[in-house]
Amino acid sequence: MNSPYNGFMKFTRLIGTKDILPGESYQWIALQNRLREASAHFGYREIITPMIEMTHLFIHSVGDVTDIVSKEMYHFRDKGDREITLKPEGTSSVVRAYLENHLTDWTKPVKLYYLDRYFRYEKPQKGRYREFHQYGAECFGSESPAVDTEMIQLAFHLLQCMGMKELVLQLNSIGCPACRPRYREILVSFLTAHELALCPECRNRTDKNPLRVLDCKKETCQKVLAEAPAIVEYLCSDCAVHFLTLQKYLQALSLPFQCNPRLVRGFDYYNRTVFEISSTSLGSQSALLGGGRYDYLVEMLGGPSTPAVGFAMGLERAMMIIQETNSILFHEPSTKIWIANFGGETLHESLTVADSLRRVDVNTEVDLEGKGIKKSLEIALKKEIPYLLIIGEDEIKSQQYTLKDLQLKSQQTMGLSDIIHTVKARYASL
Repeated sequence: MNSPYNGFMKFTRLIGTKDILPGESYQWIALQNRLREASAHFGYREIITPMIEMTHLFIHSVGDVTDIVSKEMYHFRDKGDREITLKPEGTSSVVRAYLENHLTDWTKPVKLYYLDRYFRYEKPQKGRYREFHQYGAECFGSESPAVDTEMIQLAFHLLQCMGMKELVLQLNSIGCPACRPRYREILVSFLTAHELALCPECRNRTDKNPLRVLDCKKETCQKVLAEAPAIVEYLCSDCAVHFLTLQKYLQALSLPFQCNPRLVRGFDYYNRTVFEISSTSLGSQSALLGGGRYDYLVEMLGGPSTPAVGFAMGLERAMMIIQETNSILFHEPSTKIWIANFGGETLHESLTVADSLRRVDVNTEVDLEGKGIKKSLEIALKKEIPYLLIIGEDEIKSQQYTLKDLQLKSQQTMGLSDIIHTVKARYASL
C-alpha cells in the first residue's frame, strides 16, 4: 500500500545550522553547567534576554558600517510592521536589559553572564555556524584596569576549566574619544597612500571604518599593515596609564600575554582595552574568545555614563576542541535496569516497580510492549544496560524478582529493597 505521504519533499536542516543529538546534547548541557559554576567563582550572575530585539538597537550600538549590520543580520518586519532582528551578538541586548530593568540601581560593579543562541548570515566553516551559541560576560560600573584584569582572569579560568591548553592572550588598547580621532586621521592618511595595495573591501573601509582595516587577514593587506602606525603610540596619557597598569596586573598574576598593535574588535562600541585568547590547536582559525571595554555604550543607549568591559566565547569551537582532544569527558547518565515482562498484570507491576526505582535515582526503562525475556535481553544487551529485571506472574505473587547481571553473567532472586541496594552498590563502576 502506498503511503499518503509518498512524493512529498524531503526536509533538511538549513545551511549553517546543526542538529545536536542525544549524547552530544548532554555534553552541551554539562559544558554549560561547568561554565555556570566557574562564573559563580567570580561573582557573576546569569541573565537571559529575548531571542529577538528591535533592529535599531544593533544599528545604534554595533555600528551601521560593521559587517554584522551591513551583511550578516537576520532581520524582518513583523505583523506590527516593526523592524525585528534575531540577535547577532549579546552585549547590546544585555545593555538594553541593564537599562530597562533598572540594574543601574544595583551595587557596582554589576557582574552578569549569559549563555544563548545567536544568528549571523556568514559563510559556515569549521566550528562556525549561522546559528551559534555563545557564553558572554559583562561587568558594569568601574573603569579600573583591575576590572579588565579580572575579566581576563575569568576568561582564562573558563578555558582552563574546559581543559584548554596552549592558550595565547593578545592585548591592545584602541584609545578613547580623546585620542582616537588623531590616530584615525594618521591611519587614514597612511591607508590612502597605500590604497592600490589594499583589497577592495579595505579600500571601502578606509573612510568609513579605518580601524577595521587592521583586522584584514588578506596577505596583500597584511604586507601593507606591517608598516602601519600603531595606535599605542598615539594614546592620551589616561589611556596609556590604563594600558600599562593592566599589563602590570597581568604580569603580577603570571598571565602570559602578547601586545598586538593590530588587534581590533569588529564592533564600533569598543574603546581602550581589547583582547583575544586563542588556542594553537585550531590552526589559522584559532580564536576562542574576544572582548574589551565599551565605556560609552550604556550612555549611547540612553543610560548614565557607565564604564563597562566584557567578552564573548563561541561554544561550538570550544566543544569542537573538547571532542577532538578529549580534554574533558562528559558521561551521559545511562539506564541501569531494563525490566522484562509479559504484558497484562506483569506490565502493570513493572511500571510500579520502575516508579519505585526511579524515586531512589536508579535509571530504569520498561518493556512497554510486554514482549518477554528474549526480546528484552536483546534490547538490554544492545543498549549496554547492565541489569535485566524479570517480572512474571510468580514474581508478582512472591514479590521476589529475578535480577540478571549482564556484565557478570549471573542472576539472583530478591526483593525490591535488595535490588536497590545491589544496584546502588555498583553505581560507581557503572
